[in-house]
Amino acid sequence: AMAGGLEPHLEALRRELRGPAVLSVLVALIAVAITFLIWRFVQGRRSSRKAVLLLGLCDAGKTLLFARLLSGRYRDTQTSITDSSAAYRLSRDKSTNVTLIDLPGHESLRLQFLERFKAAARAIVFVVDSVAFQREVKDVAEFLYQVLVDSTVLRNAPALLIACNKQDVTMAKSAKLIQQQLEKELNTLRVTRSAAPTSLEGSGTGGPAQLGKKGKDFDFSQLPMKVEFVECSARGSKGEEGEADLEGVEKWLVKVA
Repeated sequence: AMAGGLEPHLEALRRELRGPAVLSVLVALIAVAITFLIWRFVQGRRSSRKAVLLLGLCDAGKTLLFARLLSGRYRDTQTSITDSSAAYRLSRDKSTNVTLIDLPGHESLRLQFLERFKAAARAIVFVVDSVAFQREVKDVAEFLYQVLVDSTVLRNAPALLIACNKQDVTMAKSAKLIQQQLEKELNTLRVTRSAAPTSLEGSGTGGPAQLGKKGKDFDFSQLPMKVEFVECSARGSKGEEGEADLEGVEKWLVKVA
């Protein structure tokens, strides 16, 4: 008799569970669960990338910057023909570190080394010689363009720092001027490359990758990764005997780690 009395209530509950309101709740819960799983997957992939790549042209000061970050001491350097890597401990947490990788800047080597390490990049420090910049701006922009349209770099969107080095020299260009000139040169490259019939950039994606927003002059805010500029000096104002001015670079490394 008791079971028979409950049956109408159970049937009503079954009808409610089949109703549109409950269905909407279930769909929403499934959507939240999928979003959470995607977020966990993306975060997992990002946390597995522990490398900070040091890129730039020859003589930009990458190797001295690499040495200064690791030991704080000055050392004589020469043009690199292979990569160098070491664990860099962050000042805020001695148990947290990233792997700094200094890549050769020679034109015949830099892209093959980028190819080797780009998938592991959590962040990229692109070192610019602020003194020679006016003379090298086209070469700097060319290399940076090749980095920015790479399909793996675009997909992973590692944080990017443009380190305007050699600020201890009087003739050094400011970070603001370097940013403006690079945006102008990258915009020109985008126009000329998009007009070309074939291109190696963006290989594996069905064609050249589009840099920035179509129909608008290029600026760094259009990129999928966060881009920052800092002024620094790996040599330091007192040369070999003094300390480097790398505070902006060090703070950025802590932030992106």
